[in-house]
Amino acid sequence: MTRDQVPEALLATARVEFLRYGFDGTDVNRIARRSGSSPNTFYRLFKDKTDVFLAIFRRWSEEERQGLQRLLARRGPMPPIVEACIARYRSHAPFRRSLRLLGSEDARVRRAIAEARLETVTTLKSGLADPRADDAEIAFDLLRFEQLAAALAEGELAEMGFGDGAARAELAAILTRWRTSHGPALPIPVLVSEALLA
Repeated sequence: MTRDQVPEALLATARVEFLRYGFDGTDVNRIARRSGSSPNTFYRLFKDKTDVFLAIFRRWSEEERQGLQRLLARRGPMPPIVEACIARYRSHAPFRRSLRLLGSEDARVRRAIAEARLETVTTLKSGLADPRADDAEIAFDLLRFEQLAAALAEGELAEMGFGDGAARAELAAILTRWRTSHGPALPIPVLVSEALLA
């Protein structure tokens, strides 16, 4: 591996580790070893584990945004899109849980979450049919979407003894507000709910 390939190899390995095991379950030495590098090389490129986590988060959030763009571009009924959104939340649950926890403890992560959300609000607003849409209302929808998708993905409503039909209907209503008639170019909300962190 060339010197130029090392950062990408570390990031690719870190991504797999963080998505599978979350922040606490990921070890810097294991990232370095599995990428074919050493811990010293890791620390020359990244300040700490949080630094590489943030690099992964930024890329991941863009991928999530593109994923929802593809889902919202589909025509037809909303329930399959709702199910696909819930499946996306379920597929990276350890990473999302780490993001919630780190966002409550680390100012760098909290800033990255806020930046990602603001980008989402801006992009959503630019895709809405009504350009007068209020940024705060879009942000409220975003937070509701994140919370509901996470609760459905992790079975929280079932654990409380409730059905999930109303939550799925609310997700569909939010997605419908975000979908435009001219083919949406909309981002995915990037987080499991961080509403309690704000």
